Amino acid sequence: AEGAFDSWLSESSHAFLDLCTGNGSLAVLCAMAYPDIKVTAVDISKDALAVAQINVEMHQLTDRIQLLESDSLKSLTQKFDCIICNPPYVCQASMVALPQEFQAEPLLALAGGEDGMDFVRQLFKDLPLRMNPEAILILEIGNERVHFENAFPSLEAVWLETSAGEDQVLLLTREALLNVPS
Repeated sequence: AEGAFDSWLSESSHAFLDLCTGNGSLAVLCAMAYPDIKVTAVDISKDALAVAQINVEMHQLTDRIQLLESDSLKSLTQKFDCIICNPPYVCQASMVALPQEFQAEPLLALAGGEDGMDFVRQLFKDLPLRMNPEAILILEIGNERVHFENAFPSLEAVWLETSAGEDQVLLLTREALLNVPS
């Protein structure tokens, strides 16, 4: 919402995807920051989508944000210009040590496998087919940068500065994703 990736968008960037939307806050922020876009907000959880619906309605964005139940990209056919994703990325060692306040979160929303990159690996294989040629991915990986870089050592990521620091959120182009080894 503070314009961290504005320079990566073009005048034709109108279709946004908030993958793993949870409560819909990122979809709402995108719609508020970019008044000319439409956002598709996707989650596998019906409960999360019910909360997202409340937030979308509270911000009067029902005409610009579509909520959709889907297991990752499986129910999508559209291509997007910007994909924002806060996937399950917490590695197994971190899951065991999570502070109490995180214990209320659904396991499905947090656990990313041994190194935290299980969802991300599959996403990188599937996502280019859902991206327009100049599309970008904004991906949160929290405190798992070491695991991300170990899993994708040749991937050229642009690390974005956020309120949480400079190693929590990254930007990838479609071109970079097309070059990820299988």
